[in-house]
Amino acid sequence: MDKMPEEDDVSSPLEFKMLPLFMDFEDFSICQPAPFSYDDKALLELERCDYTQRITYQMARAGKTARRVRVYADGIYDLFHQGHARQLMQAKNVFPNVYLIVGVCNDELTLRMKGRTVMNGFERYEAVRHCRYVDEIVPNAPWTLNDEFLDEHKIDFVAHDDIPYGAGVVNDIYAPLKARGMFVATERTEGVSTSDIVARIVKDYDVYVRRNLARGYSAKELNVSFLSEKKFRLQNKMDELKSRGKRELTKVKVDIITKWEEKSREFIDAFLLLFGKERLNTFWNESKGRIIQALSPPGSPNGSINGDDPDATDGAESQDEYMELPPEYGAGSGGSIKRKQKRPGPVNHSPSPNDTEEQEHEDVVHERRSD
Repeated sequence: MDKMPEEDDVSSPLEFKMLPLFMDFEDFSICQPAPFSYDDKALLELERCDYTQRITYQMARAGKTARRVRVYADGIYDLFHQGHARQLMQAKNVFPNVYLIVGVCNDELTLRMKGRTVMNGFERYEAVRHCRYVDEIVPNAPWTLNDEFLDEHKIDFVAHDDIPYGAGVVNDIYAPLKARGMFVATERTEGVSTSDIVARIVKDYDVYVRRNLARGYSAKELNVSFLSEKKFRLQNKMDELKSRGKRELTKVKVDIITKWEEKSREFIDAFLLLFGKERLNTFWNESKGRIIQALSPPGSPNGSINGDDPDATDGAESQDEYMELPPEYGAGSGGSIKRKQKRPGPVNHSPSPNDTEEQEHEDVVHERRSD
């Protein structure tokens, strides 16, 4: 049975070993930066190399060597990028068993031969040292390689791209090595170089200056005039206001949508309470008759379609009107003639043929009576 820990026995928290900037890497045997050529580790490797056993290109390619093949690659390695790393990877894998030595030129030689660098010598050394393919660093490397330098570092082959690299009156500084069979070619990575990176910075100069001003750099550190500094700071302030306005607008939109969703839920809940299933059935039963009456209007009353009384019309037309006749037409004074009663019609001032005959008849009767 395991022993139970006592209550007073409190385990100490885990302690992590922090890595200082300048440290002794002897305790870290797996992940170490490459040593400089004057370090003990590099000097020990140099002593173990039997340089009297010269290695040819065919022997190195076949892997039939009694020792590690020492390959040297040199350069400026300013703004260390993936193109540099790929070049060193090719040099490391050009033969089966390679000990890769990388030479880096110092600031004075680089400024005189090529121009100003972005990173200083120490920064460039450290960048190359921490590349996984590098086994050793040679600081203050020469621009051209002579036999004395090759023998000092026991170099078997030199790795570089095959493009002729001139210096002064010399068209290709690697031409003697190519003639002696000590040169192996690597391929450049298209689309990336230190010059390309510098060109990008120059192209977006204002953007990077504004960024660094916002991060706390002074105008003097950025070599910016007083007026340019004020202009860049004003642009930064305007961009900050725009970003803040966009954030606030987005926040307001989100709040409005959230409130609308809440109100819509409340409205739906209230509607369901007022007009639920039972309430809707009751409302339908109560108003069904009204709806049917509204859709079907009542019919006309019995009788004429136009609402007239046919009996009254027929009676009026059947009534007779009697007119007294003169004594000579009848047996007594009670004689009369029967005449239909006409309906009143529209007034017509122009005499019709019937009106003319009746007038002539009345004139004849009047004349006879007068006789």
